[in-house]
Amino acid sequence: MKKLLRSGFVVIMFIALSTTLFACDRSQPAEEVTKPIPISIFAQQEATYDLKTNEFSRLVEKKFGIAFDWKTVPYEGAKEKRQISLASGNYLDAYLLTSYIDQFSQADVIRYGKQGIFYPLNDLIDRYAPHIKEAFANDPGLKALNTAPDGNIYGLAAFSDCFHCSYPNKLWLNSKWLKKLKLSMPQTTEQLRTVLRAFKNGDPNGNGLSDEIPLSGSTEDFGVRILPYLMNGFVYDDDRTYLSVKDGKVGLVADSQEWKEGLAYVKSLYAEGLIDPGAFTQSADAFKQLGENEGAQILGAGTAMHPDIFVDTGPDNRRGSDYDPVPPLQGPYASYSVFYEAGTKPGAKFVITDKASPEARIALIRMVDYLYTPIGQANAEVGKEGIDWRKPVKGEKALGPGSVAEFTRIPVKEGEPARNSGWGGMGHFYMPKAYRDSWVQDMNIYSPDGYERRLYEATKLYEGHEPTELYPTWQVWIEPGVADEVSILQANVKNEIDQSALQFITGEKDLNKDWGDYVQRLQTLGTDRYVKIMQQAYDTWSRENKPIK
Repeated sequence: MKKLLRSGFVVIMFIALSTTLFACDRSQPAEEVTKPIPISIFAQQEATYDLKTNEFSRLVEKKFGIAFDWKTVPYEGAKEKRQISLASGNYLDAYLLTSYIDQFSQADVIRYGKQGIFYPLNDLIDRYAPHIKEAFANDPGLKALNTAPDGNIYGLAAFSDCFHCSYPNKLWLNSKWLKKLKLSMPQTTEQLRTVLRAFKNGDPNGNGLSDEIPLSGSTEDFGVRILPYLMNGFVYDDDRTYLSVKDGKVGLVADSQEWKEGLAYVKSLYAEGLIDPGAFTQSADAFKQLGENEGAQILGAGTAMHPDIFVDTGPDNRRGSDYDPVPPLQGPYASYSVFYEAGTKPGAKFVITDKASPEARIALIRMVDYLYTPIGQANAEVGKEGIDWRKPVKGEKALGPGSVAEFTRIPVKEGEPARNSGWGGMGHFYMPKAYRDSWVQDMNIYSPDGYERRLYEATKLYEGHEPTELYPTWQVWIEPGVADEVSILQANVKNEIDQSALQFITGEKDLNKDWGDYVQRLQTLGTDRYVKIMQQAYDTWSRENKPIK
């Protein structure tokens, strides 16, 4: 700035250039950068991207005077590699992660923040990030998500107000087979049994063979695990904490009579051959091979946040429109749907470390602030205007009812080389409802360009079926003194619940003979202590916020 002030002419030219290039963008640099700022950055890189030559990487480097030194790792083993990077002491200036693959947990954020490794962002946001400030002011819950108990913001989480992501555990059923067998969409757990039996025994694919797989899933996230969907006819299963809240009291659900009855139901389906044994062990790739089986169609139903996980819904798909959503099934006790706060995951996907220079910190927070603007988010998430997206034309409809269309995706053509113009999931930072609803979607929900509208409409079946009280994991922070303890407790308890559930379902353990031993093992692992800590955290949160009911 001192250099600029020496010459009025330079100041005038700079202002004119800024006005031309950055109109309506308050995140532009306030200083003339004569030499790019070197910044080392750890990132998880998709196989189709090259972050060093990526169009968006180049855009932000030029826009904010940055020279990135990328240290990239593949998605596989990403968590272990970032932890090794930090433990070595030779860590980088910043970490930019893909939250649905891996990100820093709340315990990580508190630990590294207290150690001084993660640099507090509060002052940087206040001075250099007007769009982040505005987002926090508009949504106090978003600020709470990012603010540690000591008041510091040590990192930023991704925020995506994705309606269909809010209810991830869905079941998609082959409605073409339903029609052929003259069956209706199931509404209860027992009606689902009837449908799955018909899929197994009624030869709905018409090839004369008993090759149909009534129901399958896989083991990753994104709603693909079978148990949470089926269990919610009996008791709420969030598939993460296994906690429930009733009248403000936190409890564990996986040692209850309702949980036991739910396991008995799923076991009975498994014993009849109505559930694919591979559903409990296979990857998403193997799951999709069932949906896209060469030759006869063999998959009757699949659990997934969205059907493209197990069947192709792109251009020229053969089976993508065959699967329709099944509502939450009414069981003996409930018809719950699993609810996650829309796209928010506690922790941090972006942090600046104490290794970063003051200039690097300012450049990095300005870069992220740009991603809090609609145009910045579109460029980061989707790619370059004219290549990956364009302005809408007359007649195109936005996803949200009553929303103004602002962006239209440009489909990838068959045979077109992989584009390297956006950051994809790594670029997900701030996608509020207004932004997501402004993207154009085809009115034909079964067309590739109407896919998110299809998911939006499907999710309406699940909306409002969550319990009246929920444990708000997306906002509750665990006190630093017990953060590591509860992380270990939760991991051990979850592992025991998951492993025992599988053993009960497959018959390796007997639900009647071995149930008492299972409950005792949970207690030995510290479930009382786990629930107590989570209750304390909930009480602290509820004193400052209105409990979700």
